[in-house]
Amino acid sequence: MLLMTPTAIQRLKALVAEHPEDPVVRVTLRDSDDHRLVFNIALESTPQPDDDIQDWEGLMVAVDKHTSGRMEGVTLDYSDAGGFKFLHPPQDLNGFQRLNMN
Repeated sequence: MLLMTPTAIQRLKALVAEHPEDPVVRVTLRDSDDHRLVFNIALESTPQPDDDIQDWEGLMVAVDKHTSGRMEGVTLDYSDAGGFKFLHPPQDLNGFQRLNMN
């Protein structure tokens, strides 16, 4: 499940209010190469039949079922200075989550 910060929810709600014909926030993920992922946010008019739908305080977020499992632990954040950012826990080569002990 994709997580969202309150600032990301507020900003996305503002974008949807500006574009009421596209009330669905679609979040996609694809592999850029072996070491990089590409996340994308788009507004759409309707969800697709194979979407996992999340409701965030009245905000409808759609994630394709084939990639929704890969969103586990990913948090969408927003700041005026940096825009939207996808934050995810670092993983080691064996797929285990690293813990920062500092």
